[in-house]
Amino acid sequence: MTRKTILSIVVAAVSMTAAASYPDGYYNRMDGKRKEILKTAAKQCVQSHKRLDYSDLPEYWQYSDVYPDLTDGMKRWWDMYSDALYLIRPGQTGRQSFSSNKMQREHAVPKSWWKKAGSVEYTPAYSDMWNLYPSDGAANQAKLNYPFGETRTTTFDNGVTKVGAPKAGYGGGNSHVFEPADEYKGDFARAIFYMATVYDDLQWVYDYMFVSNTYPTLVPWAANMLLQWARQDPVSQKEIDRNNYVEQYQGNRNPFVDFPNLAEYIWGIRQDETFIISEQENTGTTPPITGDPEITAPVNGESLDFGQTAAGHAVNRALQITGYNMTSPLSLRVVGADKSCFIPEVSSIPATIMNQNGGYLLNITYLPAATGSHDAKLTLYDGGIEGSIVVALRGEALAVPEMTALHALPASDVTETGYTARWEAPAGIADYYTVTRVRYRDGNEEAERYETGETSYRFDDRERGVAESYTVTYSRLGIESPSSNSIYVAASGINDVRVSPPYRVYGVAGGITVSRADGEGGMLRIYDIGGNLLVEEEAPADGAFYMLSPGVYIVTAGGGRPLKLTVR
Repeated sequence: MTRKTILSIVVAAVSMTAAASYPDGYYNRMDGKRKEILKTAAKQCVQSHKRLDYSDLPEYWQYSDVYPDLTDGMKRWWDMYSDALYLIRPGQTGRQSFSSNKMQREHAVPKSWWKKAGSVEYTPAYSDMWNLYPSDGAANQAKLNYPFGETRTTTFDNGVTKVGAPKAGYGGGNSHVFEPADEYKGDFARAIFYMATVYDDLQWVYDYMFVSNTYPTLVPWAANMLLQWARQDPVSQKEIDRNNYVEQYQGNRNPFVDFPNLAEYIWGIRQDETFIISEQENTGTTPPITGDPEITAPVNGESLDFGQTAAGHAVNRALQITGYNMTSPLSLRVVGADKSCFIPEVSSIPATIMNQNGGYLLNITYLPAATGSHDAKLTLYDGGIEGSIVVALRGEALAVPEMTALHALPASDVTETGYTARWEAPAGIADYYTVTRVRYRDGNEEAERYETGETSYRFDDRERGVAESYTVTYSRLGIESPSSNSIYVAASGINDVRVSPPYRVYGVAGGITVSRADGEGGMLRIYDIGGNLLVEEEAPADGAFYMLSPGVYIVTAGGGRPLKLTVR
């Protein structure tokens, strides 16, 4: 590009230098290779990594995907899908900011492209940071699972994201494509190169851009377009910094960021040439250590506020520690009356880590045993520095809140393509809500979770003929409430469907009865016409009868498609 909670993250902060810095020997397997053998070697270098939790990604992104300069004293999310001003406000975690801003986790390569037996989570690609970025909600909904491409006409254009009909030769046969802004086309191209390298063995459901084989994996039109995007939008400082952060969190790097010409050797104009690491732009070597030991962050007297949590429950914060020319390990010690409430992940940071990466991202856990305000001090010393650096640690513990189930309301504004999930606010305070959306497709139940700060959530990506339901929880002080009642949303575009095996359900006088054979099982759910869940039973017995008032009901049996029944 050309413009300008965390959960047990045992990670280090990263160099902000002008060139990438990878570990010595990290890419040795690639040296002296060509074409498909080079692609295989690149995969072997980077495919092994830590699988992160999908829901925790905003906690990592609050360091890897924010602008380097503060906006009114607050971090700003670096959203490559819009120019909207999304801020991380003082005291917010990444997840809390994500929820209040109604942002979404967006896959560069859509997860539906590799779906197998209704599952998208079977592969590490589901939460790989090289395939996921923070996104504006409206842009994410607009781009859906369309392939990348260049648009001829647009149906959505927010100045950064375009969605519309493709130009001739783009889109792989799909009627719509997603076109990022020029300043981000290279970023996305290098993300796709990584995906085509690390996950070349996935069996692709959609073949717009990928084919299921080792080489070349990218179809010709896609490879040519991405190569052109990468040439026009070279590697930026943003990508270099993000590469370093992802290595610390996930444990691997993107070789197409470290070596901007690598894609040309695999798919482009240099396929007939041998890749020699010493001849590339980035050598990966770290400059020699010179000068006196120095800590540049945090500054003496800085504070780290953990906000509020419930007594007996943990909350995590990260402290950026940046330093250079350390001659010995940097020591850390928590002191003060409430020191037992604050637990740093390590008690010392090796000089080699500080000097090589330019810093360390220290995870500190606030775990109060009792209610009240707690204060302590973190002291940094040794490492060859003169004196010490002191950081104030503050947190407040409240009584564990009483959490009751929310009441979900029937969906509103229902169309063939979308609906609004709704629910009542709790009597107390809700930090954010989580909507669990279940889609009933081909005998499978596919669940996804969405976070929001409002008492409603709009879905604009319904699939014709696919029924859905939703439940809602809320979180307060890191504790999640019991689930609400379930609301059913009938499939659009059909008037009636039949229940598939394993058993059958019939509407009779006074209720609904079950007919099944021995050995058959599955969950039975009965909803009223407003979408409220009335009955939920695992493997009901043959002949089971459920007394109901006269009316129309929706039934799902054993994960099958829904049935509309009338009780007289």
